[in-house]
Amino acid sequence: MTEHEDGPLLRPYTLTRGRTRPSGPDFDLMTVIRTAPAAYSGISGLAPEHWRILQLCRVPLSVADLASELGLSLNVVRILLSDLRDQGLITARPQATVAQLPEERILREVIQGLQAL
Repeated sequence: MTEHEDGPLLRPYTLTRGRTRPSGPDFDLMTVIRTAPAAYSGISGLAPEHWRILQLCRVPLSVADLASELGLSLNVVRILLSDLRDQGLITARPQATVAQLPEERILREVIQGLQAL
């Protein structure tokens, strides 16, 4: 296929306006992204890729899943996410790890307490 048959090809640096790094802290592969409520209040001036991210992240998605869904490199997605984060249009939280989960003992006590009701 040629560029003419496929339409214009966008290079990653075009999508990121020449930037090679996200602003602020980096996004881990498993960071969970969600569209923030502020994104629903008439925002204008966003690129189509930003809008697509906001649409996809109405349900929580990991950065890895988002990159796969968009068909873009992880680095490009991280830069686009940093744009949205800087504008307060997304929330990002790390995925829960085993160390963050409650101990089995605590869960058993909660279950026993609920059963006692």
